[in-house]
Amino acid sequence: MEEFPDTLRDIHGLDAIPWWPLGVGWWYVIAFIIFIAVAIATSYWLMRYAPWLGWRRDAHRQLRALKKALPSKDPREVAGRLSELLRRIAMARSGRRTAAGLTGENWLRWLAKQDSSNFDWERRGEVLLRAPYMPPAMAVERAELAALIRAAMRWIDATQPSRKGLGLASLRSLFSTTTGKGGSARV
Repeated sequence: MEEFPDTLRDIHGLDAIPWWPLGVGWWYVIAFIIFIAVAIATSYWLMRYAPWLGWRRDAHRQLRALKKALPSKDPREVAGRLSELLRRIAMARSGRRTAAGLTGENWLRWLAKQDSSNFDWERRGEVLLRAPYMPPAMAVERAELAALIRAAMRWIDATQPSRKGLGLASLRSLFSTTTGKGGSARV
């Protein structure tokens, strides 16, 4: 056997492993975390600030339908449907406990207090209380109902609803009504 040459040296320790640049797997983890954060932020923004989604979209659609039906339909019927829709919007915004029990002048005062556009619900909203119960001989101002519909549209967009005690299931139950066997209609 041959002898090893004297020129061989001992093995030295390896260099320290740097923390940067990261390996490929860490880049995937970082990209996944960023994607989840952006998805959560986007869904939060859409639920909070996008009026075309959810109950607001349905409420706007029904208010536009009432506005379109106003010239041809009986104004007392339109006033009744508007009053019912405002009640549902109020329950979606503030909860059933707060808004469902309000009637008459208290209802109009509550609407005026909740509306940040300062529409005079107490004076101009009287038609909501009287019109559905008026005899056919009495006339209801269509222009006044049109002003109420515009005010309701502004009210939907003006302020954010209270999130206290409202889940997705309770909002669905507020804005869907059963129309028969298996069918349902929105707001």
